[in-house]
Amino acid sequence: MKKLICLLSVIGISLSLISQSLVGLPSETNIPEAQYPKVNEDLSATFKIFAPEVTELQVDICGRRYPMAKDADGAWTVTTEPLVVGFHYYFLLVDGVSVTDPSVDTFFGCGRMASGIEIPEKEENAAYYSFNKEIPHGQVRECHYYSEIEKKQRRCFVYTPAEYETNPTKRYPVLYLQHGMGENETGWSRQGKMSFIMDNQINQGKCVPMIVVMDYGNCGYIYGAKKDETREEFGASFTPILLNDIIPYIDTNFRTINDRDYRAMAGLSWGGHQTFNTTLNNLDKFAHIGAFSGALFFIRKENLKEAYNGVFADAATFNKRVHTFFLGMGSEENMGSKAVSDSLKEIGIENVFYESEGTHHEWLTWRRCLNEFLPLIFKQ
Repeated sequence: MKKLICLLSVIGISLSLISQSLVGLPSETNIPEAQYPKVNEDLSATFKIFAPEVTELQVDICGRRYPMAKDADGAWTVTTEPLVVGFHYYFLLVDGVSVTDPSVDTFFGCGRMASGIEIPEKEENAAYYSFNKEIPHGQVRECHYYSEIEKKQRRCFVYTPAEYETNPTKRYPVLYLQHGMGENETGWSRQGKMSFIMDNQINQGKCVPMIVVMDYGNCGYIYGAKKDETREEFGASFTPILLNDIIPYIDTNFRTINDRDYRAMAGLSWGGHQTFNTTLNNLDKFAHIGAFSGALFFIRKENLKEAYNGVFADAATFNKRVHTFFLGMGSEENMGSKAVSDSLKEIGIENVFYESEGTHHEWLTWRRCLNEFLPLIFKQ
């Protein structure tokens, strides 16, 4: 056994590939046959890493560091406190150096590649974002195009509903769905489980079949990483790219309904801020708007009617043009969305506010927000 462990350590494979335990189940994000990390019945997570030459090893999850204990064979283990349900980025601190866990898939978040672990909800609560083998499923396509604005190649991911291939003459509305700071265009389809949410809602008749476009919002690093960049400049280059490169590309290559009434945009966190900047300054192109835990701190109650070139000054006109105006957030975060929603209602701006009970600034909040937003759009 010790010889096998030494061989595995030489090729960089964790002891988690061969360890067995009666406690907990392997995380759904583990690589094939990896037994650790495990999610336990009390929603804690157990990590086990074979690293005999390391002197200190910690798990950094949700901003909290858990020191690991080393046994005589060089295997390090730790069990966390119970974690909140949903998806969490985490890292290993190996003698002070932050690295990803070789036993799990990596996800782009926190401005870098990160390890990820899903703490599962009860099956009935997670059904809306879970794979259902009994229903038709759409496709998420990886597309590459050339940006005339940036003068370089870019990538987007495009969801098409299951009927897209079998209904070749039908045209579809489009939702442009944005990630947050430190993430990229893969976030919604991987961490967000967007395609399963879409498939389940379409099958149940809760939302209309639509195309969903997920592109890079030019904010995949943490604000402050680019020297002398102001907060107003952070991610601002995305708007002209969306308007001049992405939308024309999608309308040319997919069967879209090229009309503002059938075009929506929504985003989480900084993507919510970008959504407001883009849509509210271009209402000739968008009629459905959503911000999930949106970074809306630029909006002040005292200057609402001057914000976004005065778009809120005439409530009747705004309400007629914007068919869906949605603000959502988790009950345990402090993004200010409720205050913005209330202030808008005070001046006559119709909007829908949703609060995800018990969740923080995290992907479970944003899955729930998307689930609430989708039935509202394209119903005119």
